[in-house]
Amino acid sequence: MDTAAAYGNEREVGEGIRTSGVDRDEVFIETKVWVSDYGFESTLHAFEKASAKLGVPTLDLLILHQPGTGRFAETIEAYRGLEKLLADGKVRAIGVSNFMRSQLEELLAATEVVPAVNQIELHPYFTQPDVQAANAEHGILTQAWSPIGGITFYPGFGDDDGERRSVMDDPSIKAIADAHGKSAAQVMIRWHIQEGRSAIPKSTNPKRIAQNFDVFDFQLTDDELAKLDGLDTGVRGGPDPLESQAAYFEREIPEA
Repeated sequence: MDTAAAYGNEREVGEGIRTSGVDRDEVFIETKVWVSDYGFESTLHAFEKASAKLGVPTLDLLILHQPGTGRFAETIEAYRGLEKLLADGKVRAIGVSNFMRSQLEELLAATEVVPAVNQIELHPYFTQPDVQAANAEHGILTQAWSPIGGITFYPGFGDDDGERRSVMDDPSIKAIADAHGKSAAQVMIRWHIQEGRSAIPKSTNPKRIAQNFDVFDFQLTDDELAKLDGLDTGVRGGPDPLESQAAYFEREIPEA
């Protein structure tokens, strides 16, 4: 279960887990510290807020939501807070999100624990090969947000003049899906899995959620993987992590 303080739904995610009837040990809970809570002590408190809302004493993975461009000294201190939480056994793993190569290198030079995960925008239209390579060089798992390309037609960032293309409608992906009797989303999730990434698709549709799990009964060929890799446009759909977004970062995370 991937959530974040900035999503404003940690309490609801926790309620869902408790009422699901699924044992806590069978659920992997990942959440994120928002930039306005960066800093060493502030990050320790951010964990307490998240833990209380989720209703669990221990988190499986806690990551920094953004590199906090323009305030990276606070980002370093926030990560040191994550290291403290890890050492104290309050989290089982720590990581980052949306960190580019240069930001990873700066973080690694100033801290002790290599992030377990770097969660980045990654779908067939935007594959970030340099960041994937940087992650691999340091043994960091690449985790894809927007893994089936929802951001390519999601309003709020990038090109909103009506020209944005949905990766879900790409004819190459549709052809591969038809060849396997699968959906375009299933093909993209399988692509991530076969290339060694973690993928966290989002849906509110029960049928599509079930389809997102049903990706282990087929195999993409090397040629199909290459075709999917070749769809990269180099165009980001979400915010650029190398740009400072002061007003965006100031969002306050409530106590409860």
